[in-house]
Formats: sequence, structure tokens, C-alpha cells
Amino acid sequence: MGTITRTFANNITTSGVFKPTAFNNASFDNVTSVPSGALPAGGSMVLLSTQTASSSASISFTTGIDSTYKEYMFIFNNIHPSAQSSFSFQTSTNGGSSYGVTCTSTSFHTYHEELDAYNILEYKLGADVAQSTSYVPLFSESIGTVNDENYSGILHLFNPSSTTYVKHFIASNNNNSPGGLAVNSYFGGYFNTTSAINAVDFKMSTGNIDAGTIQMFGIL
Repeated sequence: MGTITRTFANNITTSGVFKPTAFNNASFDNVTSVPSGALPAGGSMVLLSTQTASSSASISFTTGIDSTYKEYMFIFNNIHPSAQSSFSFQTSTNGGSSYGVTCTSTSFHTYHEELDAYNILEYKLGADVAQSTSYVPLFSESIGTVNDENYSGILHLFNPSSTTYVKHFIASNNNNSPGGLAVNSYFGGYFNTTSAINAVDFKMSTGNIDAGTIQMFGIL
């Protein structure tokens, strides 16, 4: 029995079905497509949009938020303000024509001072909102304007296209705040609407977004 024949025989059952050991990453060549359902579904992140700030009054995402994905994730990289201020967001049900969906949120944070003089874990009163249509804070402290002070974080918005339920979100982030503080903030809340949310806007509480990028991903 030749080597090829013997290998073939060792990888097939008596009923003529290939054994799982017959397949590996090197056993396929020139495969152009995989039949639907042949592989188990798995989660993945799909980059939908990237926007770069340059003295921007706000950064808006007005397309791509629809029923295609049940979760949208926004990643903030090195957000730097033109004036000492906080970072915030709001949503829209009319494609960005207006922003001001009623929101309730809650927040807590931790921080540690560079000189190790003090640290804290606390509920952040004043960084939350209660049935407000104003912009919703995403950071518990102000962000400074010197070069080593900026903000990075992640926001998850769940099932914004639902017309049955309110729209939940969670966020976590970190910042080097004025005074030499490493501040780690956590936010959660919901937009109290059963209308589909289809646009999101980000801005500083004062001044412009001087620099930084925001990426929007759809989560499968």
C-alpha cells in the first residue's frame, strides 16, 4: 500500500466519512469559499468608521448605526481638549438633526496621585444625570490641556435600533488629570426611549476637541 493510499485509509471511517484528524491548516488548497453554516458563528468587531479631531466642536456618527449590529463600541484614543473640560456625549433618534434623548446614568471612579500622597474610590456625585436631555458626562474629572494630559476609553451602546426597549450603555476610561492624577472612571446608564437611536455625538463641555481619534465598531 502506497504512502498516499495508506494516509487516506487512516483518515476515513469504515462508513466512508472523513475523521476530524484528516483536516488541519495545511490540508486545504485553493479554497475560495465556505458553505453557509459550515463553520460555527463567532463574535467579531467590525470597524465601521474612524474620525480624527482637529479643533473640532464635536464629532458625530450619523451613519452606520442601524439594526445590522446589536452592539456598537466606540474607542477613544488620546482625546485632548482645547480648554480644561469634561468629555460628554448625546444621542439622536432623527439621524443627528438634533441631540437630546432623555438619559439617566450613574458613575464611580478611582484615582491615585503621582506622588502617592492620596488615593480614593468613590461614587462620583455630579458626574451622573437623572432624566436629563443634556449631554451625558463620560469622565468624572476635567481633562487638562498640557501635553501629558489626555483621555482614552471605551463606550458600549447596546441594541440602539430596538423599538421595544430603552438603550443601555456602559463606559470605562482613564485620564491623567490636572494635578497629576491617574483617574479611572466607570459609567452606566440608559437612554429612556423606545425609538431607534441612529446617531451619536461627542464633545467637550467647554471648547473644542483639540486632537484625538474616535473609532466606531459593530459587534457581531
